Amino acid sequence: MTGRAPGIAWISRDDPPDAFPPVDQAFREPDGLLAAGGDLSAARLLYAYRHGIFPWYDDGQPILWWSPDPRCVLVPQEFHLARRLRRSLRSSGLEVSFNSAFDEVIEACAAHREGQSGTWITEDMNKAFKAMHRDGFTHSVDVWRGGALIGGLYGLSIGSVFFGESMFSRESNASKAGMLALCGELAERHFELLDCQVDSPHLSSLGAKLIPRSEFARILAKACKSGGCLELPTGVRRPISDYLPE
Repeated sequence: MTGRAPGIAWISRDDPPDAFPPVDQAFREPDGLLAAGGDLSAARLLYAYRHGIFPWYDDGQPILWWSPDPRCVLVPQEFHLARRLRRSLRSSGLEVSFNSAFDEVIEACAAHREGQSGTWITEDMNKAFKAMHRDGFTHSVDVWRGGALIGGLYGLSIGSVFFGESMFSRESNASKAGMLALCGELAERHFELLDCQVDSPHLSSLGAKLIPRSEFARILAKACKSGGCLELPTGVRRPISDYLPE
């Protein structure tokens, strides 16, 4: 999309952070396209995520804002761990940390992947999420083998919802290990949801499910009221076996 699509709401950089149309006005095709334009300021991003809206666009496009229906979510306490995966992780020797390698994780998520023509993590997105990390809003899960970063994921935390953005894996099951550790920490802190945005077989295998956008919006209205930053055991590497059930 390079020109102005008919019927789409356009936001100016000078518009206030809340200058989004109601999410129920999002397009059905493409599913969830709500608005275009604006900027990636922390104030606009925080407002957007609190209301079930996220940016997703390619280089050369205006910023595109989305709110798909239904929404893919994962309840941290319902993370599903198949027996085979449990056995594999127990003997894997993997370690997990939080926020120890945020810049490296987002760079790895933005890197070119086989079968993809580009990345939606543009340079502006990269800079915006790194800035929000310095302010304590965005977090990374870092998966290690020895001294090598071999997987991870990052996202945004508001209230008792973690909004997952992207993940990467350089070894089999590395991103699943990251999801396991994140859900363990979120469950311990009584988080209500891990937002996965759009479903995939990978996420479904871990217990993610689809819920109506209207239900998701109701949950956010309550769960995102508290604005405290998520406190994670930053700088400490733990064996992935610590997160496995007995």
